[in-house]
Amino acid sequence: MTPDAHAGGTRPPDLLLADPDTALATAAAARFEAAGVATVVCHDGAEALLQAGARRPRALLLGAPLPVVDCARVTTLVARLHPVPVVVAAGADGAVEATAALAAGAVAYVARPYRTEEIIPLLSFGRAPAPLVVGDIELDPEGFHVHVRGTRLRLPVREFMVLRYLMEHVGRVVPRAELTRALWGTDTLDSNTLTVHVRRVRNKLQEAGGSCTIDAIRGMGYRLEVARVRR
Repeated sequence: MTPDAHAGGTRPPDLLLADPDTALATAAAARFEAAGVATVVCHDGAEALLQAGARRPRALLLGAPLPVVDCARVTTLVARLHPVPVVVAAGADGAVEATAALAAGAVAYVARPYRTEEIIPLLSFGRAPAPLVVGDIELDPEGFHVHVRGTRLRLPVREFMVLRYLMEHVGRVVPRAELTRALWGTDTLDSNTLTVHVRRVRNKLQEAGGSCTIDAIRGMGYRLEVARVRR
């Protein structure tokens, strides 16, 4: 699929695929399209940023190593300018760059060449999911917006995914290993990485004056609870 393939339509593409290998990208895009995923293709990180801003795709798939602007930098800038899920793909030659993109906020690291059956479940395609409401938090999975008592809460993509997962399992203790598998796709994540992300979300909820808290259950995991509203 060429970058202007959907220029005549009004619906944003489902996926922006950035890969330096033209043949690989074209073949992967054809498979995504066959699966019903509207795909736009580009071949370097600078073009990916331009297309992300202009086309507003619902997700990005970046092939590492990505020329001009690397995957980690693209992930960082997308999180600031147009927060949507970013998946990074790499073989052995792109592993270091892909790992850096994960640290920058990419939601998953998958194999390259691409396996559509592995990638599509990581992304929210199809019918738009309904907003999640827990206490006074309202989270829009489609638009990547979070509001607490009507005030916009600005979260990077990874923090957004942490909050979303905890809201989907409100009141239940979510084990740390479950969170890392669901959001990072690995059991070997540095434990401090998850701790830092959860702490940032907790602090932002507290600063917003909301009624929900994230409790750390020692030796187990985290639980999102609706606190009693103060009168």
